[in-house]
Formats: sequence, C-alpha cells, structure tokens
Amino acid sequence: MENILGMFQTLHGVHLLLHGRTILSVGPQVSGSTKAPALVSSKAFSAFLHKHCPVVAERFSPTPWCWGGRFQTLVCALLKSRPPVTYRNELIRTVDGGQISLDWVDNWESANYPESSTRPTVLILPGLTGNSKQSYVLHTISQATRRGYRCVVFNNRGLGGEELLTPVTYCAANTSDLERVVHHVKGLYPHAPVLGAGVSMGGMLLLNYLARKRTESGMVAGFTISVPWNALKSAASMEEPLNWLLFNKYLTSGLCDAVTRHRKVLEEVADIDYVLKAQTIREFDERFTSLLFGYKTCTDYYLDASPDNKLPNTAVPILCLNAADDPFSPQHAFPLTTIQSLPNVALLLTAHGGHIAFMEGFFPRGESYMERLFGQFAQAAFEHPNDIKKACGIREEHKS
Repeated sequence: MENILGMFQTLHGVHLLLHGRTILSVGPQVSGSTKAPALVSSKAFSAFLHKHCPVVAERFSPTPWCWGGRFQTLVCALLKSRPPVTYRNELIRTVDGGQISLDWVDNWESANYPESSTRPTVLILPGLTGNSKQSYVLHTISQATRRGYRCVVFNNRGLGGEELLTPVTYCAANTSDLERVVHHVKGLYPHAPVLGAGVSMGGMLLLNYLARKRTESGMVAGFTISVPWNALKSAASMEEPLNWLLFNKYLTSGLCDAVTRHRKVLEEVADIDYVLKAQTIREFDERFTSLLFGYKTCTDYYLDASPDNKLPNTAVPILCLNAADDPFSPQHAFPLTTIQSLPNVALLLTAHGGHIAFMEGFFPRGESYMERLFGQFAQAAFEHPNDIKKACGIREEHKS
C-alpha cells in the first residue's frame, strides 16, 4: 500500500518498511553484528551525502563485546575519552534579565580559515543535563577545529556553572534563548556561516528552532544525534522498568540537583520540595518544567516539544543520526514518512548504537561513528554550500 509505514516484528529481527520498501533491517542483537545504515532522504540529498559524506555508505560495526542499545549507552558514558579543550567563556544577558553561558573555541590558529570574520562556526547544543564538559561535545569540537572551524557551546541556563539570575531555566520547546544566542553569534561574525549541532534534547531544541525560524534561522545547516522525535513516546520508553533503573532515575536526579543549586531563585515559582520528590523525567516536567513555561499539562508540553511534526517547516539542510536500539528514542517514533517527503531532511539509521554512543572498534574510547559523520557533514555543508542547497531544493538568494 502506498505511503504506509509498517513495522513487523519477527523471531529473527525487525524490519522497517517505507512505501513498500525495506529501509532498515534490524536483526538480533548479536555480538559483532554489522549492518549498513539506512539513509532516508530525497534522491538528490542522498546523492550529495554519498558524494561528500562517504561514511553514510559504510557498514557500521558496533564494538563486538558491547552489543545492545542499553549496553552501548552505559559503556560509552563510562569509557569515552575526553580530548583536552580550552574554552573562552562569555556570559550574555537575555531580555528577561537572565544570562546564558557560552563556551568558545576560537581556533585562532586555523590554517584553512585564517580570517576570523569568515571562519565557519559550529554552534553545539548539549543534551538534557549536559554542558560543554561532556565527552561528546569535546569530540565534536575536535572534529570541527581540525578542519579549521570555530566552535561555541550553548549551555542551557543553570547548567554552565553560571548563577541563575531569574526563575527561568530551559525546555525543549522554548527557543527564545537559542534565538538570542544565534543573534549574538551572527552579530559578532555576520559573514561567517553557522551550523547547528544538537545532541538528544539539544537536537529537539535545534529542530524546533529551525522549524520556527524557517528561512530566518541564521544557520546554513543542522545536524542532530539521537534526537527523541516524540517526547510522549520517549517518556514511555524511558519509564520501562530497566530503562528507568539504568537511565531515567539518574537523569531525574541530575535535573533535581540543578534545581537544588538554584533553589533560592526558583522557590519564587515552584514548590521545590515537591519537585525534588520526582522519580521520573515526566514527573519532574509535570511538577516543574510545564509549570515554569505556562503549559496546562505535561502532555501539552511534550506535544509542543516534539519535533517530528514540525520538520516540514524547516528550510535548511538537516542530517539526523538515530539508532534503532536507542532506549531514549524508540524506533516506532521515527518520522520516516515525513522525512521521505522532504527535500532538505535526511535521517541516517543504524541497527545498533544506543543513545549518543555508536561505539566501534575493540577499544572504543576515541572517536566513534557519530563524530566521523558529524565531521564529514560539517565539512560538506561549509565547503559545498551551493551544492547542498541545490540538492535540498533551496533557492539561492540574490542580493542586489
């Protein structure tokens, strides 16, 4: 049947079908299994990616002793190396009197782009409780700086070590702080192209921003890793007993710790003792985030935060990487039919990889599949701007 997405679970694996064609075959989680990733995109965008990002055609071989999405996610968090990065911190003010912490890597020694005013900039958005110190952020910066690019990490309010000046934190649906950051970066370097790279919740925020701002986003492209496409389905997945024990409980504790650090100012808007009793991310969002940002219910917030149905509003090239065994972002939530119909969005799916992991090789401490993909895509977007626009059906702007 035309335009129908089917999912069939069998004894030997899972097959995702799009328009009657198998696009991803997920076999049993066997140690050392190798699967070619599936690229869901328009023909033109696919051709561009195969030419300029050859990693999309490589077989992804997960670490042979580390199979399964949960195991990949846990081991990556424990073993991943942390490349040395020296930041220049900048605090910028917001309209409501708050402040945002930005961590810059200026890359003054860039041989490829010695002129600072035109040096491409990668704007990195970390995950739910993450900041510029996360290993995936450090590896992303390593990929970008070796190619000559400048980087800036957008730390969500209250997570960058700065003081919370107003009783406002952050959520995946509110893009006002990101808009403020992009405006600031473009004001400093108006002639430097900007690429947004969002990880997990940072990817949700990036996609919601790109959909909201459309052609006025100030970015030439977007890249996401392990984005939760539907917040309600992700919350349900994370509340499964094992996922709650391994991940949900830990992340909820991190959210509560952040509230505790800024308790004095946040007591103005929420019952902090009640918030700190939350046992899941959903309970935290019900008691704090939804209330703080004016939603009637947590369901309303999650519907507004989910980027799956907003993709048709985006107007720049976007490449997204997800794993079918990601416990944070269940595969039945992937918006495959929507992406297949769009000229500017591509989704690369691997059978294994977990959440922000994608580890490969026997000693998976260094760069992984996701960092290599990011590096190639960033280079493709910055160095072949006209080709990627043409591939994505984006018209050239002619200035008089």
